[in-house]
Amino acid sequence: MGLNDIFKALSDETRRKILAMLSEKDLTAGEIAGVFSQSWPTISHHLEVLEKAGLITSQRDGRNIIYSLNVTVFDEVLSFIFNATKKGGNDGDLQNK
Repeated sequence: MGLNDIFKALSDETRRKILAMLSEKDLTAGEIAGVFSQSWPTISHHLEVLEKAGLITSQRDGRNIIYSLNVTVFDEVLSFIFNATKKGGNDGDLQNK
């Protein structure tokens, strides 16, 4: 997980909508897919990208996979943005991610 993966994940509108949904409550893959007109493999890919970036976590519950928002990663993103906007911010942090 690095900032490049995070920003790539955030660059897609569908993935941002999934994050917004998960900010309200944990959801199963089926509940997420049911909101979109995209195919299951497409939604599965979006979930995989979000999970790889560390923005969401998944947990198997019987036959279902339940997805949750990983709020700790947003702390890292906010820290990067805050430091980047400070005068004389540390660019080295970006290179290390």
